[in-house]
Parts: sequence; structure tokens; C-alpha cells
Amino acid sequence: MIYPIVKYGDPVLEREAEEVTEFGTPELDKFLDDMFESMYAAKGVGLAAPQIGFSRKIAVIDISNAENPADKLVLINPQILKVEGKQEGEEGCLSIPGFREQVKRGKRVTVRAQDAKGEFFEKTGEDLLARAFLHETDHLYGKLYISHVSALKRDLIRRKVRKLQKAGEWT
Repeated sequence: MIYPIVKYGDPVLEREAEEVTEFGTPELDKFLDDMFESMYAAKGVGLAAPQIGFSRKIAVIDISNAENPADKLVLINPQILKVEGKQEGEEGCLSIPGFREQVKRGKRVTVRAQDAKGEFFEKTGEDLLARAFLHETDHLYGKLYISHVSALKRDLIRRKVRKLQKAGEWT
């Protein structure tokens, strides 16, 4: 099932999601499949559960855009353990379509999370994967990438979104 992407302005995007406590269930497996399907349909490389309206600490990432099944990652209850170096690059978000900004992030990031069975694992990623780890984990704590840009740019985006909402073009 492809879920619609929740857009900026929806309160689910700006609050901390709930921890996942049940693992290895058919419901969780189906939800994860649906998250990947929804992410691919939206042409994203990462998707957090709040972005489809579910306040749960779950994110899926595939920086290969479905080209390499081994690149599919499920992060449940993730925590960032280490951030090393710096990178700056253009970043966007499925929940803020049409906007992209330069964002500074860590170049090498280590995350600790649980998989669909509840098993803990650690994974280190660089460049785009590091950016995806930080971006998706931010979502699970109610933070959007625009919180990493200047207050002026953030305000401009908010104003443009309000204008689109008034025109009925941001639903």
C-alpha cells in the first residue's frame, strides 16, 4: 500500500515519535514493506514513519533507489552514536516538496538501531548515507531539515508554504 506523504504544517512532523516495542509481527513487516513502497513511489531515498502520519520511531533508507536490494535499511528506534567530519550539500524532503537548501551535516555517521526482529545493530555510513541517517533520525524527534538552515531561509520557506496553503496548493 502506498501511503500519501504528510506535508510540512502537519503536527505529526513536529513532535517526537513513539518508541517501537513490538517486533517480528506480520503487521510490522507489512508496514515496513508499505514504507519502502511509499518511499519509492515518492522518489525518495529515505522515509520516516511520521512522514506518512504514523508517530513511530521507524525509518527506511535505500540510497540506491531500489537498484541494489542489499542497500535497503530499516532503522527502528535509532540513535546517532557518532558524527565525524563535515559535508555540505543540497537537501530536500518529501514532506516539503519543491524546496531544497544547502545543509551542513556530518560526513561519517554511526547509528545504532533495531531491525524488524528487534535485534540491535550498528551501521556507519558516509556522504549520502550519513546524511540520510541524520535526516531520517531528525524526523523521529520532530525535527525537519529546515531547522538546519538560517532563520531567514526558514522564515522564507514558511511564508511560501503559507501562501501555497492559502491558494489551496499545499494539501
